[in-house]
Amino acid sequence: MKRGAIATALAVVLASFGPPAAAQVSDDVVRVGVLDDMSGPYADLQGPGDVVAVKMAVEDFGGMVLGKKIEVLDADLQNKADVGAAIARRWYDIDKVDAILGLGNSAVAIAVQGITREKNKINITTSAGTTELTGKACSPNAIHWTYDTYALANGTASAIMSRGGGDRWFFITADYAFGHSLERDAIGVLKKAGKEVVGAVRAPLNSPDFSSYLLQAQASKAQVIGLANAGADTINAIKQAAEFGIVASGQKLAGLLVLITDIKALGLQAAQGLQFTEAYYWDQNDETRAFAKRFAERHGGKPPTMFQAGIYGAAMHYLKAVREAKTDEAGPVMEVMRKTPVDDFMTKGAKIREDGRLMRDMYLMEAKKPSESKAPWDLMKVVATIPGEQAYRSLAETECPLVKK
Repeated sequence: MKRGAIATALAVVLASFGPPAAAQVSDDVVRVGVLDDMSGPYADLQGPGDVVAVKMAVEDFGGMVLGKKIEVLDADLQNKADVGAAIARRWYDIDKVDAILGLGNSAVAIAVQGITREKNKINITTSAGTTELTGKACSPNAIHWTYDTYALANGTASAIMSRGGGDRWFFITADYAFGHSLERDAIGVLKKAGKEVVGAVRAPLNSPDFSSYLLQAQASKAQVIGLANAGADTINAIKQAAEFGIVASGQKLAGLLVLITDIKALGLQAAQGLQFTEAYYWDQNDETRAFAKRFAERHGGKPPTMFQAGIYGAAMHYLKAVREAKTDEAGPVMEVMRKTPVDDFMTKGAKIREDGRLMRDMYLMEAKKPSESKAPWDLMKVVATIPGEQAYRSLAETECPLVKK
């Protein structure tokens, strides 16, 4: 009788928990959208290469999660906030996309992050840099993955100041959210160090001619000209600065966002000695080289930029979280992503902070001399590692309303 009573009691207790939760995937498909600059000034840095990296992640994951197919969509944001926002709404409302990755324009990223929160989906920004994404525009549905403008400004400006001669600065700034954020964060770093900003000028995105901006910078007598831009704009500005003899006359150039594709386009003869801050370099170790080799085989022989390496890691982290959460519903998936450290070929043990910032290490890089390069893409070297806690602004400095102070 005692055995019977115990068995009955156990049965009642087990029944109260119900059957094991079944995996639930909306529409029987997990859809990931890559929204990037596919044809403009940033396409070589992100764009088609980002799509390659996400598809690699899906293949490496097995092509399915929770027994359901994983689909990858992609679109060109055209560096216009209204275009990017319209695509995001269509993806969420009609195409039933679960997560959007990439977002390679800061104005677009801010707009899409708001829509994502409204629709209760997920976005992981891997290419845009503005700190607004973890500031006033932060969201419980979003992660800022690869880098941000504070980390770039902090790493590069600090390196230049440490070498001396960086007391007076002038900025040439891309005239949209990313450039504004990068300039603002750099000025903040400089002012903390007691340095002077003697002027700044705004240049439209995708400017072919920087001559008037460079002449203003030259006339300012600044010791350092900070380039708060990216991609083709950075390349054009550096090339035209060489034509004007700006560096030869004693002023320094500070590229605040420089990637391996920019160094390749410039050539080591022009780029040698240029220092900048990155989140990844393909030739750091065996793991980074192995990923770069696989990626290059699918992307015309080019190794990945930090954006393209980063979006692979973001896609894998998202898919692992869907598997662990046993659903593609945003809340449970975000909970798993936030509690799980990121550990892959690019990122080691980094955690996602409550403002959405992934606290990865950053690296101070330097373009090699032509004599140091032993292969076509052997272009850079790591000068210093900047731990995540030093690279990014502190929680005390953020304006994110999700952070309790």
